[in-house]
Amino acid sequence: MISREVQSDRKNKNIIGMIQSCLILILIVLIICMMIQINRLQGTARVLNYAGLVRGATQREVKLEITGEQNEELIKYLDDILSGLRYQDGHYDLVKLHDKEYQDKLQIQSDYWEKIKSEIGEVRSKGYQNTDIVNMSEIYFKMADETVFAAENYSEKIAIKIRTIEILSVFDMLCLIILIIMQTLEAMKMSIKNKQLEQKAYTDAHTGLPNKGICEMLLKEQETINEPTACIMFDLNNLKTVNDTMGHSAGDRLIMDFAKLLHSVIPEKDFVGRYGGDEFMAVIYHTSKTEIEELLKNLRREKDRLNSKKEQIPIDYAYGWAFSVGDSAHTMQTLLDQADSNMYENKQLCKDHKL
Repeated sequence: MISREVQSDRKNKNIIGMIQSCLILILIVLIICMMIQINRLQGTARVLNYAGLVRGATQREVKLEITGEQNEELIKYLDDILSGLRYQDGHYDLVKLHDKEYQDKLQIQSDYWEKIKSEIGEVRSKGYQNTDIVNMSEIYFKMADETVFAAENYSEKIAIKIRTIEILSVFDMLCLIILIIMQTLEAMKMSIKNKQLEQKAYTDAHTGLPNKGICEMLLKEQETINEPTACIMFDLNNLKTVNDTMGHSAGDRLIMDFAKLLHSVIPEKDFVGRYGGDEFMAVIYHTSKTEIEELLKNLRREKDRLNSKKEQIPIDYAYGWAFSVGDSAHTMQTLLDQADSNMYENKQLCKDHKL
């Protein structure tokens, strides 16, 4: 049956996943919107520039006509620009701004330009004194100002939209980053928890040494041992007696003391674990027979030192060891079996000696 904690974790993960998917979708939409707005903004500066040129060029054309200098090229130039602004055609790479206010102003300006051109015809035939060209020029100048102002407003509105989208995108990405950090921290937390559970699963509760599960994993290695390696088996001789006479708490203490003894003498680079009950095993890597004999001597000396203390429950053990070199074709299991056999011989010798 799934625990409430597991169900809650799954629910939270699902919620976070849904939120993350929504934020990614929103970010994609925002990016698309920004691309659309940027596309609309492209060419706006050119439109503003040419809309301003129309204003000045029209004033120049009127002045030329008043002085009697006709300039058909300038009139054609103005026609082309206005056409480009309205219909996105011509030779000036102008874009059509999709803004109603701007288009209305541009339409009014274009219509009035047609009237000015008719009035220019009157100027050429009657003289400017008999026409309203000067007043119409001033009116047209104001119309052009309004058109430019409408284009600027359009450009500013697009810029505001882009800034708003940028802010929303930053906020969206910030939320995504926070979620990713949360997921990373949760993953790290789960990893630590899993390691703790794994360590707990393979650690002997009484001694803190690797338990039988780890020992058996080590023994399952089928590869031939190529480096000089020794396996030592230990058996506490007096554990049952201590349990029967002093209680199991005393027996647990004896096991703990023996584990500490092994841990203090056997180098950290090597392996020592509780094989089960009153049996312990050690694997010494990259060693020699001389080093093993010296290690066992140090173990006996440390045992005797501990047993000299009054409060110490006497530690007594039997041991057996086996050594493998490159040409002995041992696996870890066969090496342990030999060490185990030697340990039982040593145990029997200890019993015979006591008798």
